[in-house]
Amino acid sequence: MAEAEPRAQDGQSESLDFHEAEARHESTALGSKPSLNSIHTATESFRPEELTLGKAQFLGYPTEQSLPFKSTNSNSSYEDLEKGGLEKADLEKSIVAPILIQQELGAQDYEKSDVAPIVRRGHTPNASYNSNWRISMPPNEMPRLPYKRERKFWRGMRHNFYTVYQRLFSVVFIGNMIAFVIELVLYKNSRPFGPPLGNVATAAAANILGAILIRQEYVINGLYAIFCATPHWVPFRIRRMVAKLYHFGGVHSGCAISATAWFILYTALVTKQYADGDFNEPAVIAITYILLALFLSICILAIPKFRIFSHNTFEAVHRFAGWIAVALFWVEILLVLHAQSNLPGSDSLGLLVIQASAFWFLLVITFFIILPWLRLRKVEAFPEVLSPHAVRIHFKHMKIGPILGIQITHNPMKEWHAFASIPEKDGSSFSLIVSDNGDWTKKQIMQPAHSYWIRGIPITGVLRMAMVFKRVVVVTTGSGIGPCLSMLVSYPLPCRILWSTPNPLQTYGEDILQQVTKADPDAMIINTRASGRPDMVALAYHLYLESKAEAVFIISNPNLTRKVVYGMESRGIPAYGPIWDS
Repeated sequence: MAEAEPRAQDGQSESLDFHEAEARHESTALGSKPSLNSIHTATESFRPEELTLGKAQFLGYPTEQSLPFKSTNSNSSYEDLEKGGLEKADLEKSIVAPILIQQELGAQDYEKSDVAPIVRRGHTPNASYNSNWRISMPPNEMPRLPYKRERKFWRGMRHNFYTVYQRLFSVVFIGNMIAFVIELVLYKNSRPFGPPLGNVATAAAANILGAILIRQEYVINGLYAIFCATPHWVPFRIRRMVAKLYHFGGVHSGCAISATAWFILYTALVTKQYADGDFNEPAVIAITYILLALFLSICILAIPKFRIFSHNTFEAVHRFAGWIAVALFWVEILLVLHAQSNLPGSDSLGLLVIQASAFWFLLVITFFIILPWLRLRKVEAFPEVLSPHAVRIHFKHMKIGPILGIQITHNPMKEWHAFASIPEKDGSSFSLIVSDNGDWTKKQIMQPAHSYWIRGIPITGVLRMAMVFKRVVVVTTGSGIGPCLSMLVSYPLPCRILWSTPNPLQTYGEDILQQVTKADPDAMIINTRASGRPDMVALAYHLYLESKAEAVFIISNPNLTRKVVYGMESRGIPAYGPIWDS
């Protein structure tokens, strides 16, 4: 922590000592007119962005009447100064009070600067300010990142190729393949060849049920409630593993692929029996191959590359092909059981249906598919356009808890968009933040809607797992601050916040910044328009050491999320962030 000491000492000089300011005012009042050089010296301890007109006059700064120049560019600002876009003479003048000069000269397109007063713990800002947030600059000195652990090959295998998601997938898939081989071995000499069709159909239906259940809202929320109840006295190693719950998508894909494998075997057995004359049901053969095509199309389009390339196509195929497949599976099972009931000495159709495990699996599958749509409704929305890049949508139709997300849309059968909810202070309503990230989100900003369709119940998000740690670092970019606020506003969790985004004040408004600093008075809010994109891995590690946190959570775009999680995990630091299938 020795590296952080110089920064702390420098921070003390960023606020002007009031007695020193008063002394300067007295000298000005006695007739000693300040020069540009003396003012430049003063700004080394007091940033001009903190000035108001009254404060500038009180401190003796020149105003429009006393300045010996006229602005040639009303658009010049502190951001221009940082980018080096001013001439030397203008630079010296802009150091005086750039915002005041624009105001005094009546700049028509003047925008409030994102640079806010420095507020430290225990410091009382000037009465003319209502803000207690500040825009940060990346520290000049940060602790050096430690070396990554393990050899490069094993690091890649552990943290990229064979993550918890892939491990869960492997457990489910390998378990199914073991049962697959056992069935083939047990019935290799049977007549007709292979396992009974009922056994194979049951295995396929059981895996389809597993794939659907692990995606069901009540199941997800129940799992989070159980895992998040892990107390802090539990050994850290266990809590670190428990927090990986959001990789449950591995179970979903493992069950889906396994179901397809079982159905391929089912198709092969039905085809052979039909060819051998042991099963004379052409309708069953036709439906079987249609089902196989549907299962394969769902699996292929779920591959990450195809899914990212055309997400709307993936959603449509996943939804409609899935519904059609379940309906056809019902027809398939009933036709097969009907054919069996016609065999000599067989039980009645009704008794065969009740005895068939696949029937009961399909019954539960159908129920959970229909359940979210029973709660489909159109609700009133109250949009609050924060900027041309973001809108905050308020909903008042129900109360909602923290760290929950909802899906909204204008067309329930076309596409759904998930967003994290931010509960209001009184708990009576909630809101969500939509930023410009595509055609649909851009339309919500430019043409705010006053109603949306929603379905199901709110779903718990990844950040809920932060509850199992004593102290965390929350890293986010852009509108990712929405999910973070959903947690931080409601839970008094000790944390440090790192938020990097272009023009945070102008884009998201002061209320959002106030909520951020309420959760973390020392939040590091970085304006990327002024300082460029920072090294998020280095900054996250800096805050991790500084706050003595137990883990790092990141909510950002997929690329940065993977980068930060890998950068931390490869150095032995627990890190968590949503994955493409979480």
